[in-house]
Amino acid sequence: MKFGVSFPQSEIGNDPVVIRDFVQAAEDLGFERLTLVDHILGAKDARDTPWAVHYTIEYGFHEPMTLFAWMAGFTSKIQLVTANVVLPQRQTELVAKQAAEIDILTGGRLVLGIGVGWSSKEFDALGMDFDNRGDRIEEQVALLRRLWSDELVNFEGKWHHISDMGMNPRPTGRSIPIWFGAMANVAVRRAARIGDGWLMNPRTKPDDTMKRKIEIFHEAAQTAGRNPAALGIDATVFAENRGPDEWLAEAESWRAMGATSVTFRTSASGFATINEHLAAMEKLAAAA
Repeated sequence: MKFGVSFPQSEIGNDPVVIRDFVQAAEDLGFERLTLVDHILGAKDARDTPWAVHYTIEYGFHEPMTLFAWMAGFTSKIQLVTANVVLPQRQTELVAKQAAEIDILTGGRLVLGIGVGWSSKEFDALGMDFDNRGDRIEEQVALLRRLWSDELVNFEGKWHHISDMGMNPRPTGRSIPIWFGAMANVAVRRAARIGDGWLMNPRTKPDDTMKRKIEIFHEAAQTAGRNPAALGIDATVFAENRGPDEWLAEAESWRAMGATSVTFRTSASGFATINEHLAAMEKLAAAA
């Protein structure tokens, strides 16, 4: 089981030294990947969903592509995973360029986790259509892969039109893995059909509901002629008021259900200081 750690976006603050030290500690402790949540704008009030209260203007969200480019300069091993960039809010060609640059700077350590998003107000503010985001993200993925692989691209889609244009530099020797954040069954099937992996909703537990979701993912991959074993599945274990025995037991439950990796999330766990986040990470690293 591979262990990653979630960057505590809304709790770490804005001091570059604190951010650098946290990331370097995660790498030094042996965590294999660092995930980073994306939100460009925060609203004044949360929608009527318990977890949405953490996505208002009161909470800070560092921009993932910029931050990862900076992290490339002081990390050497840890995989950097956007979890998730809300792709339909962004220009596809610009995301392709930014992702390629980060991939080059990190020596191939970027995983582009993407999602369709949930905040219609954020889409409106950014001038993007909320209602067609599911269909549009599929076209975006197809274009991303073409821009990363082909010197010159001819692409005639519903929303994208490119004639004999290309991107330089491109990722070296590979296409950047694209993982989907998904919870609705239609999105889970999309991840299985065209993604390289699935980042499960972090606010879930290894129960019968998620067991069935994983079955849906595997079934959709097989229907699409793909090998489910070749696709990744990442689950989340929250630190909360618990310890290594409980964390590892939950991780093992996820592994038994089909997860290939687990992200340890110290945010939303009641910690008052970053040192408490780091202490929990140290405990898990020592026990794993």
